[in-house]
Amino acid sequence: MKWLTTARDLKRRKARERNGLFVAEGVRTVEELARSPLVVEAVLLAERAAPDERAGAAARALAARGVPVLEVTDAEFDSAADTEHPQGLLAIARQPKQALGALSLGVQARLLVLDAIQDPGNVGVLIRTAAALGASAVVALPGTVDVWNAKVVRSAAGTHFRFPAVEATLPALQEYLAHHGVALWGTDAAGTPVDAVQAPDRLAIAVGNEGAGMSDALRARCSTVVSLPMSPDVESFNVAVAAGITLFALRP
Repeated sequence: MKWLTTARDLKRRKARERNGLFVAEGVRTVEELARSPLVVEAVLLAERAAPDERAGAAARALAARGVPVLEVTDAEFDSAADTEHPQGLLAIARQPKQALGALSLGVQARLLVLDAIQDPGNVGVLIRTAAALGASAVVALPGTVDVWNAKVVRSAAGTHFRFPAVEATLPALQEYLAHHGVALWGTDAAGTPVDAVQAPDRLAIAVGNEGAGMSDALRARCSTVVSLPMSPDVESFNVAVAAGITLFALRP
């Protein structure tokens, strides 16, 4: 079965990049996908999910758009699923064509830059948080988990079906920021307190790896590094929490 084989293959980043496809797994995520403008190629529905009202409704909504809905055995579905306890519904969709150079910015703009963020759950929440706080896009630098990883897609809860999350090298990011007049600031516990700085109209805010923080190469390109006030009894913030507070504090 072509689409079952494809779903299995899409567990690998190279396959996602080669085919330009991704997997949306779980009822809520597929519901959001059905409401989005993205092209959906196929739906897999496990035997156990067929009687479920929400799963069936999501499958029917996509079937009404001409998307093939393929019923598979529970064992077949589980071989393609990425979750430990799969709900029995997944869709294969086409990644939107997005690139850093195509991003348009307003007079006031915020970008969130991810530097080697490795936890898919964190990346998904970072995308949701950036969108919720009015950022223009998320830019993922090398070392960051693939933004179309199934766990990222699930954690983002459909956000980047409509919100730009692009990948770029550091030199490409630097060139884009310079061309569009966007300042690059970093985040670090040793930085200037965020409430002591005045943010420019156009600003990219970088957050670093969960354990190591920002890379030296990125830090060297930041004109300012800011920090958040924190109790001395706590070692650090979760990266997604820190990004959310920083984006809020530095909103236009």
